[in-house]
Amino acid sequence: MNHFKVLKTQGYARLANLHLSHGTVETPVFMPVGTYGVVKTQTPNELKNLGTQILLGNTYHLYLRPGLELLESFGGLHSFMNWDGPILTDSGGFQVFSLGALRKMSDEGVLFRSPLNGNEIFLTPELSAKIQQVIGSDIAMVLDECLSLPATEKDIENAVKRSAAWAKRFFDVARIPGQKIYGILQGGTSLDFRKLSLDLTLPLPLDGLAVGGLSVGEPHKEMVHVLEGLAPLLPKELPHYLMGVGTPRDILEAVRCGIDQFDCVLPTRNARNGGFFTSSGLLNIRNSEYKLDKRPIDENCKCECCTSYSRAYLRHLFQVKEILGCRLATTHNLYYYHHFLKEIRDSLRSDRFEAFYQERIPILTQAYPDKLERSLAGADKEQT
Repeated sequence: MNHFKVLKTQGYARLANLHLSHGTVETPVFMPVGTYGVVKTQTPNELKNLGTQILLGNTYHLYLRPGLELLESFGGLHSFMNWDGPILTDSGGFQVFSLGALRKMSDEGVLFRSPLNGNEIFLTPELSAKIQQVIGSDIAMVLDECLSLPATEKDIENAVKRSAAWAKRFFDVARIPGQKIYGILQGGTSLDFRKLSLDLTLPLPLDGLAVGGLSVGEPHKEMVHVLEGLAPLLPKELPHYLMGVGTPRDILEAVRCGIDQFDCVLPTRNARNGGFFTSSGLLNIRNSEYKLDKRPIDENCKCECCTSYSRAYLRHLFQVKEILGCRLATTHNLYYYHHFLKEIRDSLRSDRFEAFYQERIPILTQAYPDKLERSLAGADKEQT
């Protein structure tokens, strides 16, 4: 059976089923970030009840803690964290971007200095593949070089060629049964370099294709420009994954460009800092205007947070630093994201995605302006 089956299309947008070892995922789909094998403040059962189909874990951080010996003794991450659904693992490539001060690059791999104890860790494509095999993820990502933008043309070209070389070495490691492997496209905001990355990556035995290196400092319109340019070039038979993106506006625009999978820390990270996603924008519950507000966060939302608690009570929880505030905010934000993706899937199912897009994109553009991730301060980031 083909692991990816497209059910409906409208333009480049598509409704599909992604068949994985631990279950079938209906796409387009949002994957909550569980860097250390946990989505902060949520249990696996709570995640399922909110509509979570698939989680994301991080190879680099799981390698540091809890480590391969413990994961191997449990037979992988699924058993260790008591999650029986699919898991996708990043390769450690994001840390090439986020831990720039703690790493050194070479064609052989990446030399990291552990933020825990200062020990040196040399991450190669081969080691990344083996770590992800021990984790037992349903989808493993090849190791790539993720650049921050803006960057020079020479740096972008080097990252494209190095990522392609690393991907080939990653595939040279013997696979484990059932694990799918996705390639990653780099190239910054240059369509020429993106096409070069595609040409170098497509000959590999891919199970999926990810677009990496976006939402890393470039203007929003440039991200959309890249996605629009890639849309007719991405192979229709493979799932397409946009890494680390984004706001509801980003997601809707990307689905229109043929993207099927998304992950981002925004809903969970902002939740822990009092940020609630709503159809009219990000609501900062810490603002004094909500001190006496008896309304729910969103009167149209059916999550536990909105059906049971007032804005005034939620603001109180954050004022006194009660962990329940973080839990309820995370519950609401993940429900909001999953419900939004379900609305997108339903619009595709009923052949009205374009009408849905035209109706929602003006509202979301106003509600979620560029650089939303900087609108709330937050030091407790899932991925660093």
